[in-house]
Amino acid sequence: MNMIWRNSTSCLRLGKVPQRYQSDYHPAVPLGSRILTDPAKVFEHNMWDHMQWSNEEEAAARKKVKENSAVRVLLEEQVKFEREASKYWDTFYKIHKNKFFKDRNWLLREFPEILPFDKKTEEKARESSWDHVKTSATNCFSRMHCPTVPEEKSHYVKSFGSSEGQSKTESDFSNLDSEKHKKGPMKTELFPGSNASFRILEVGCGAGNSVFPILNTLQNSPESFLYCCDFASGAVELVKSHSSYRAAQCFAFVHDVCDDGLPYPFPDGILDVILLVFVLSSIHPDRTLFI
Repeated sequence: MNMIWRNSTSCLRLGKVPQRYQSDYHPAVPLGSRILTDPAKVFEHNMWDHMQWSNEEEAAARKKVKENSAVRVLLEEQVKFEREASKYWDTFYKIHKNKFFKDRNWLLREFPEILPFDKKTEEKARESSWDHVKTSATNCFSRMHCPTVPEEKSHYVKSFGSSEGQSKTESDFSNLDSEKHKKGPMKTELFPGSNASFRILEVGCGAGNSVFPILNTLQNSPESFLYCCDFASGAVELVKSHSSYRAAQCFAFVHDVCDDGLPYPFPDGILDVILLVFVLSSIHPDRTLFI
């Protein structure tokens, strides 16, 4: 874990130190003080603190764990599932598309420091997260440069805020997942999000359940940019085809964080925030050494 932390922080923007509560918008009920006293309000928060199981609940949980472990996957099948993991995840997303997981509207409410310090952005985050309640790092350790982007920088700047510009920008950067992206370093200063002053990377974005709550909030922060990647190409396509995807402020790409030899579509040391939500638990412990 120490190694993972050191590597993760090395990818953050140079000269910045991670701080809790970068903004002055704190959760209304901070972690550590959420005590469930009325079972009828169990769904009022995303989580509760200091929960204690009864003896009966603990016994029932142990029984379920024992039942779940009664039948084990054969070793050769374990190897196959690990080796062909991206294929199986592609099949998963082909079947379920973006209907399996719910959007993580709680993310910005619980961790407001994900966002840049900006009053309008904070107000948008507060409004969107609470409206939802009412109604219902990564491995950027590549030592490579970014691939060449064929269009001039001015095209990217002009594309902000228009549907025509979005199509143009997406076209400009669409080849970054192609063979050029895989082949490695090519010298250029232009890359997706090169004009941004605040950059977020989500590793293991899936169908975009964290991407779109964040992207919706970043509408009020045009100087911010969101990168998101997944090793399942089907998941990345779901993100790109979503009606809320804006290529002018977001770049989704296929990437396996366990492969330390793969380049990223941006240079080292430019990220402000890296998210890994339910990612490490999906990776074999032996492979987390590369993260």
